[in-house]
Amino acid sequence: MGESDLELERLLERAGVQRSIAKPLARYGAFVLEANRSLNLTGAKTSAELADHLLDSLSVVPFVSGRYIDVGSGAGFPGVPVAIASALPVTFVEATAKKARFLESVLETFGLGGTVVAERAETAAHRLELRERFACATARAVNSAPAVAELVLPFLEVGGAAILQRGAFSVEERRSLEDACLVLGGELESERKLGEMRRIILVRKVRRTSARFPRRVGVPAKRPLCSP
Repeated sequence: MGESDLELERLLERAGVQRSIAKPLARYGAFVLEANRSLNLTGAKTSAELADHLLDSLSVVPFVSGRYIDVGSGAGFPGVPVAIASALPVTFVEATAKKARFLESVLETFGLGGTVVAERAETAAHRLELRERFACATARAVNSAPAVAELVLPFLEVGGAAILQRGAFSVEERRSLEDACLVLGGELESERKLGEMRRIILVRKVRRTSARFPRRVGVPAKRPLCSP
């Protein structure tokens, strides 16, 4: 075990993560930091910064069950920590080739179940084998909440849940998300604050999503549904 592993493990245990999970999470975190030197996977450059990503990822674990998809996975947050903590197989959707290859190496190195779809979500969500096939979905994205909902809800079966990790969440963005959910077949179910600036928004899929969505590549982010 290297210095990064040990430091990460200490940071995670200090934050209350049980050792049986903290140890493999620390190994994964060190793996990310090492690869990040050449692949630019994440803005986290130190063990402390990476620990914050790991802890934030673990916050979605209580909401995840059944067939699970992580959209826009990047370096694997939150999907890999969820897989480590829950032993659930994960379908990762990641369009950037180098990040998709990295995720494949993570699955192999750490013996995790799952698969990597190296494709944009706007395209992947129209594939029959992926559309409306999942019980839950995450997307740790910087796009607006309506844009994220458009990318995620088409993957969910009716009754499934989109688990959206958000920071600040204005009244206007909430209203736009509620309106977008009506269009997409969803319903804003609940909001759980995780501190001053972090929260989880649960969106329940209540009916099938129109075949119109998601719109073509880039459009959900550029022109979010129902945004002012």
